[in-house]
Parts: sequence; C-alpha cells; structure tokens
Amino acid sequence: MDRYIARELTLPFLFGVGAFSSIGVSIGALFELIRKVTEFGLPAALVLEVFLLKLPEYVVLAFPMSTLLATMMTYSRFSSDSELTALRASGVSIRRIVVPAVVLSLLITGLSFVVNEVIAPASTERATVILARALDEEKPPFQEGNITFQQQQPAADGSGDELVRFFHARKFDGETMSDITVVDFSQEEGEDGLKQIVSADTATWDFSRNLWEFTNGTIYAVSPSGSFRQIIRFDRQDLQLPRTPLDLAGRTKKNEEMNIAEATEYLDVLRQTGDEKAVRKLETNIQQKYSIPFACVVFGLVGSAVGVRPQRTGKATSFGVSIVIIFGYYLLSFITTAMGESGVISPFVAGWLPLGLGLGAGLLLLARLSR
Repeated sequence: MDRYIARELTLPFLFGVGAFSSIGVSIGALFELIRKVTEFGLPAALVLEVFLLKLPEYVVLAFPMSTLLATMMTYSRFSSDSELTALRASGVSIRRIVVPAVVLSLLITGLSFVVNEVIAPASTERATVILARALDEEKPPFQEGNITFQQQQPAADGSGDELVRFFHARKFDGETMSDITVVDFSQEEGEDGLKQIVSADTATWDFSRNLWEFTNGTIYAVSPSGSFRQIIRFDRQDLQLPRTPLDLAGRTKKNEEMNIAEATEYLDVLRQTGDEKAVRKLETNIQQKYSIPFACVVFGLVGSAVGVRPQRTGKATSFGVSIVIIFGYYLLSFITTAMGESGVISPFVAGWLPLGLGLGAGLLLLARLSR
C-alpha cells in the first residue's frame, strides 16, 4: 500500500514542480530577460544560462505548492474511485493512509533545505554576475564609496540606544579607505557629548593587530563646552575602532544570494550599526529560510486531510482548491512578514506563524476525519 500511494504521489508532485517553477521563473525572470534581449541584444546562449541559474530559486518555492497539489490530487482520486473506502473497510485507518504522504513531505523538506542552502544562493549570485557582465554593469565585490557606520550602545539611564561613534569613508578600493571622518561621542565619566573628530586621507585595517592605521590626518579634541581644546596633526596614527565599516563595505550580496550561515554572519555586522529596521528585516528573512522548507510538511498534511474526505472531485477541482489554499497561505505570510519587519511581532513569529496555523488546521481536520 505504501509503495502504491508513494508511486501515485510522485507524478503529480513532479508535474507541480514543473508547472509552479515555470510560472514563477517566467514572472520573476523570463519576461525581464526577454526585455533585455530586445533592448541590449543579449545572445540566446547567455539568456538560457541565466534562466537555468535562476530556476533553483523558484524550485524551492514550488516544492511546498507541489506537495499540496500532489496530495490533494492523489487522495481525491482515491476517494472518487472508492479506493479509500476499500482500504478503510479492510481496517486501515485514515492516519495510516496519510503516512506515505507525510514521509514524502519530510523527504521533500530535506531536499528543499539542500537546494535552498547550497544550490539556490550560489546559482542566483552567479546569474546576477553573468548578467551584469553582459550589460557592462558588473560591480566590484565591495562597496566603492560612501561607507557609513553608526555605532550605538544602550544608554546608561536605560532610555534606549545612544550614538557612540560615526564613521564615514568617501572612497574604498578593496583595501584602503580614503577621505575618512570619524566623529566620536564615546563618553568619559562626568562628560557627555562630542569627544573628538578624526579626519584622515586614508585608513587601512591591520588584521594582525585588529586596529585601524590612519595616515595624514588631524585629531580635533573637543572640550565639554564645545570648543576645540587641542588639535593634533599626524602622519600615521593607530586607532582602536571596530572593523564593522570594512565588513559593511565587503558585503554586496542580496538576501536571496545568501544562505543561513552568511545571513547570520551579516546579521552580527548589522547589529553593530544600530539600524533596527535592517536588523529586523534580515532576522525575518533568516526565519523564513528555516520555515519555507517545512511548509512542505504542512502542505502535505493539509492536502492529505482535504483529499481523504468522502468526495467525487476531478483533477481540475483539486488544482483549483490548491491554488486557493496556496494564495491564502502566502497572503498570510506576506502580512506576517510586513508585521515582523515593522516590529509589530517578533521575526520568529513572523516566520513561523503561517506554518503553525496551517499545521493546526491540518491536524484538526485529520482528527475530525479519523473519528
């Protein structure tokens, strides 16, 4: 029975992966590629390569939808052909009948993790690079200028975060930053406000000593009254500042081009900047990277529970119901994502709430059918 059900689930699943992936990549990438072919005359071989590299990103999104479609179509056919009636008359429970679908969903979840973590980020980044080179829009693997870093820390009176240091570099060539300005607000006991301003022609990070080497600059020491109490000119000066500006300059990947490890590493950098909006957005994105593969299990359970109901429906009806469920899930996911990024709910809740609701609905429906 397990082999038979698994075999019946496989073909609709593969059909769903092909259909949903094609729709997604066509809307998300193909139409834009066709426009670029018309506008810039890109060769067909390059367009095909970019198209294939973009495909894994949409295959990951198609896995949960295909699982839902496969389970609904398969179990609905079993119900229409009275095969479920025959199995239950032989003493097989509803829960036992849906076990193959749940096991298949778990396998697809593992496959989705592999694609989402290993294949999709690398292929998406590669597609971006290839297309940028073809259009002569390739950027260096670092931010070339206007690198800004605001270091913040919790205020001593508990009133929130306060600005400790402001760092700005006008240019960066991958190793050396130029036209540096550092405004230091770090407080000493009994003193508040601006402490010093550092201006320098260049600055490089010394990895062996974990500090910045500033050259050809001036330090303006500021008194509590706001006047300059001392001006020091230097040819070379070592300063104990965070290396976060260097990390920010070296990060050019988009969210879809990073796996969980890279996104988590970048999150540590963002937290040092004090940009709460960017931190919340990335935290929500990381939670979604975890939750999207597990949507296969939820969709498999919901599809099985809907499909095993006594009914006589065709494949078209099952496909239509699947679309409605998918639309509802992703609409809820969009709403919770917006709420997580705006701080209304936590990023963890934003990433997992749709799955929790879907899992609860599937288990409830399956329990009612079992009775």
